Formats: sequence, C-alpha cells, structure tokens
Amino acid sequence: MSRYRGPLFKKICRLGSLPGLTSKRSRVGNNVRNQSRSIKKSEYRIRLEEKQKLRLHYGLTERQLLKYVRIAAKTKGQTGQVLLQLLEMRLDNIIFRLGMASTIPRARQLVNHRHILVNGHMVNIPSYRCKPRDIITVRDDEKSKTMILNSMDSTSDKEVPNHLILHSVESKGLVNQIIDPTAVGLKINELLVVEYYSRKT
Repeated sequence: MSRYRGPLFKKICRLGSLPGLTSKRSRVGNNVRNQSRSIKKSEYRIRLEEKQKLRLHYGLTERQLLKYVRIAAKTKGQTGQVLLQLLEMRLDNIIFRLGMASTIPRARQLVNHRHILVNGHMVNIPSYRCKPRDIITVRDDEKSKTMILNSMDSTSDKEVPNHLILHSVESKGLVNQIIDPTAVGLKINELLVVEYYSRKT
C-alpha cells in the first residue's frame, strides 16, 4: 500500500490531530457532531485506527510500518516504546521536530532533494536512523539555506523536544540523546498498534 495522498481534513476529523502529516486542525463543531453520532467501536477498529494514526503521522507505507514493528519486537525493551523510538529517530522526523520543515512529507522532500547533511555528509535517505551526537546541517547553498530559514521562521513557536538541540542562527541541529517515548509529539497508544500486528501475524 502506498503513502496516503487523499484529502487530509477527512483523516484528521476521524483520527484526530496528525501534526506530522499536516498543520491543519479539525474544527470544534465537527468534533462535537462526530461525538454526538458516535457508535460503539469494535476492538479491531480501535486498534486499526491507532495503527492508521501512527502510519499517517510518520508518512509510512504499510510495509514500512510492519518492518519497524518486527525490528522493535526483536529489540530489548518494551516493543511499543522501542517502535516509537525507531520512528522518532528517522532523519525526516528529526528535521520536522527541529522545525526545519513544517511537516514530515516536507522534511522527506528536503532530504530526497539533497538539502540536508548529517555529520557533514550528504544523506538523501529519509529513513536514515539518527544516533546521539549526530549533527544535522543544511547544505552550503543559498537555495537550501533560504528554504530552511523560511520553514524555521514559520515554525518558530514550535517547541524543540529535549532530545534535540537547535542552533537556529546556524541552521544546525544536534541529536542529544535517544528520545524518551513520553516526549513523542503524537497522542497514541502504541500498545494497540503492536496488538494489531500481533493478531495479524
């Protein structure tokens, strides 16, 4: 299954805020109307919606998310928390969280178009897994710097999480540590996602 390219407002009305996918917010009136006619959801539907929320927020295909779930299951620690750490340490997500891009799809585009350097080396793989002490910088090019500065100006009110350090003047970010799962910028029950896949396999 490919990445979702349909209407975004429809998804955030059903699943709630998806800051990685879009900066749009559902209107309060819509939420009240949806709650008033809400029906009891099955356990399967609840798990499915949590999985869809995670997949759409990070802009993953079904195959990519399943791969991350399998890696998390084989890694020491709680599978759900390890899964969130793996997703949060992706390069496209780090750029988004630093405020260098307004959304994760926009961050992915910056990486694909070779505007981003990691430790001084060009990286054009959005799924590149960042590690502590990695330094994220912008290519020494006027066009690249202008695009990043414009994005940082538009997201200047966004709070940078504790596992990252942003030097806005230099358009440089530092990965300080592995993210604490409680600092993930998405309200989600990751255990339901793990349960969804455990029942599918």
